[in-house]
Amino acid sequence: MSLPRPVARLTPEARTTAFYFTYFMGPGAAVVFLPIWLSEKGISTEQIGLINAVPVLVILMLNLVVGRLADKASDWRQVIVIGALIAGIVPIGLFFVNEFWGILLFWTLCSLPGGAIGPVLDAATMRMTRRNGSDFGTIRAWGTVGYMLFNALTGFLVVWYGSVIFVPLFVGLALLRAAVSLQLPAFRAPPGQPTVAAVQPAAGKLLEIIVRPWFFLPLVGFAMVFGTHIFLNGFGALLWKAQGIPENIIGPLIALGSASEAAMMFIWRRFGGRVSARYMILLSAVVSVLRWVAMAFAPPVPVLVLLQLTHGITFAIGYLGCVHFIANWTSEDIAAETQSLFTVAQQVMSVVALIAFGWLIGLFGNYAYFFAALAALLGGLCIWASLQMMQPKEAGATPAQP
Repeated sequence: MSLPRPVARLTPEARTTAFYFTYFMGPGAAVVFLPIWLSEKGISTEQIGLINAVPVLVILMLNLVVGRLADKASDWRQVIVIGALIAGIVPIGLFFVNEFWGILLFWTLCSLPGGAIGPVLDAATMRMTRRNGSDFGTIRAWGTVGYMLFNALTGFLVVWYGSVIFVPLFVGLALLRAAVSLQLPAFRAPPGQPTVAAVQPAAGKLLEIIVRPWFFLPLVGFAMVFGTHIFLNGFGALLWKAQGIPENIIGPLIALGSASEAAMMFIWRRFGGRVSARYMILLSAVVSVLRWVAMAFAPPVPVLVLLQLTHGITFAIGYLGCVHFIANWTSEDIAAETQSLFTVAQQVMSVVALIAFGWLIGLFGNYAYFFAALAALLGGLCIWASLQMMQPKEAGATPAQP
């Protein structure tokens, strides 16, 4: 399928940044109010867990296929645009459902295309920025800014207009993302232009690299850490509301975590090349353990502010470390497929977390965060084991070394 090419007025980095800015707006609104909106419709915490988990489960079965198709396409852009257009149209069905099964069906259909193109977008942007000498972290940070904007704004919109505003807002943001995708640039290197594979050894087949324990253990470890953050995304707003925290405070609290994440991504280039990527991933796991232990005690808002500020370490540093780690050790021929495999690992842990924590919250309430801390600890041990198997190289020319 041939898609229209954008007029080359802005740089490829600027056009990609614009898409990242809109890409996470819908999820930013959903993380604040989806669990509360579902609860107001009589959906139980176990069912909320399923509504969050089932889309992730289906996406993980599609990610590798989508990544492989994207790698085989003439450019990764085609898959990204098609997915964004589908993700813009399907959410309209949310206007017509009110019961558990209907919501489960349409929320799953809404989540599939957007979720499937995420790893392709990350892989394509990473390759483009390394080729052009620009910074992936800065571009990706604007996605977090868009997410943060609607973390904060959604809380106020709900207070002003009530729960009826959630579906129109989510649909509008999905359509905006679809429209902005049409101006994305081509991402692949022109024929004959050197790529990352030309300047350092890189695996050209997925099986060449994924079977090495020192390679997959850090990715599995961070996937476990990532799964603990899904607990916060899926149930954090509901738990905070049960603590008596007002909705107009919940939104800014979530936005504060996003602000910390964005800030870390903006400054990554200043220190990312000085420290091994795996040490950065390990740091995210250690701080996550401390964060979730503190959250289990239902701390007051001032303490929650401090804990939310650690999000730049517990998520952003680990995520950027993994993306650079993958790019350092794979060729452009398997870029999207390997990034998709990493996303599958995250999604598997997300499904486990959403289903398990939906049940654990019913039994333990806020103390379920102790189980999140345990999962982050296990993830940290996986990363540490990788470092024992193969020591990282000295920091060098690439943004982050293995």
